[in-house]
Amino acid sequence: MSHFVRASKFRHVYSDPPKAEHSWSGHRLATTTGEQCYIKASAKYFAIAVSGGGGPFVVGDLSKPGRFDGQAFKVQGHSSSVLDFDWNPFDDSMVASASDDSTIKLWQIPEGGLTANLTEPLVDMRGHGRKVTLLRYNPTAANVLASCSGDMTVKIWDVEKAEAITTFTGNQELTQDIVWDYKGDLLAASCKDKNTRVIDPRTGTETAAWQPHEGSKSVKLTYLGASGKLATVGFTRQSQRELKIWDPRSTAAPLSRVDIDQAAGVIMPFYDPDTNMLFLTGKGDGNVRYYEFVDNDPWCFSLSEFRSTTSCKGMCMVPKRANNIMGCETMKLLKLTPNDGVQALSFIVPRKSDAFQDDIFPDANAPVAAHTADEWMAGSSKDPVKMSLDPANAGSAPGSGAPKKAFRTVSTLSKELDEAQKRIEYLESKLKGAR
Repeated sequence: MSHFVRASKFRHVYSDPPKAEHSWSGHRLATTTGEQCYIKASAKYFAIAVSGGGGPFVVGDLSKPGRFDGQAFKVQGHSSSVLDFDWNPFDDSMVASASDDSTIKLWQIPEGGLTANLTEPLVDMRGHGRKVTLLRYNPTAANVLASCSGDMTVKIWDVEKAEAITTFTGNQELTQDIVWDYKGDLLAASCKDKNTRVIDPRTGTETAAWQPHEGSKSVKLTYLGASGKLATVGFTRQSQRELKIWDPRSTAAPLSRVDIDQAAGVIMPFYDPDTNMLFLTGKGDGNVRYYEFVDNDPWCFSLSEFRSTTSCKGMCMVPKRANNIMGCETMKLLKLTPNDGVQALSFIVPRKSDAFQDDIFPDANAPVAAHTADEWMAGSSKDPVKMSLDPANAGSAPGSGAPKKAFRTVSTLSKELDEAQKRIEYLESKLKGAR
């Protein structure tokens, strides 16, 4: 009897157990809990909240694993615990932080990392009435940030102007997750009332709403790339974990449903639009399951599972341009553990050739915005700007895009103003002397 095996370039993807020399340890983690992933990464750094007064968090260098010194420098500017952060997708050294003190602050990490405690933010955004729980940068528009809060609102911010553009008030209970679609035109939000809503972020209005899962625990979301499909992970009424794939334009029934297991941890999904691979890991779990998404029936294929006895407190995905491309590292996840620090999980496609593998590394998102916040707000809709991952093309320009904004702190502006004032006084005195 013949047995059909589906052909896939990613059928044999594997990950070896993380090594201690490739990990970051020695942190005293903050004890705050919530809907956040607890760790976020850019192509250069990662951030995690640590214990201490003023809501501190530390910034680790991805190129320098090792043990953190107890006296390591911190970012420390909030008056209460930091709940979430998100790195600017177009600036690997710029991170936004959300806090229990109801504010959002923007920070610039100096080249080479922190050499002193960073206490002065570039931007201080106020507008939420209660704690800010989640942050998500728009994937194509420069300096557009989404946030949700304990005041039941979802706000869209123009970071450059430090002001809210729109506010969505349709969630009647706490927001559990927010995600942008591939172009940054729509925002999906899951809520404690069991409903998931698709929001038009430019107007702050609801375009679709449905109940994806019957269970009462958190529902997490991710858009599946340019397909426009939405993956939700949640619980059944019997507390079984499940994955569903939806077409947000028609939510009467899911396109696909996958039963996972009976574990209690909330699942965090991570999707790679370049390989169409979906990674699922649960808070409190040690395992990472991964699937391949196809934009037709049956929609989802199970690939394999990375197993570990070390539980996970949080996890994040590292931008593709930071991967070991010539080592065929198709995905890198950072796993935050309760006792063993931050571990790097590398998922490898086994190949014998040492040449660049263009079939598994198509052009990936570049650190270049497709349009400005004003252009996006006016209705501009563009795909993310792409760049080649081939190291031979490392110096080539990734393409045209919106210019980057240079932010300056209040102290810097004050210093420049004082110098300008002194220059004016000097020139005025010279002018009087000439008369």
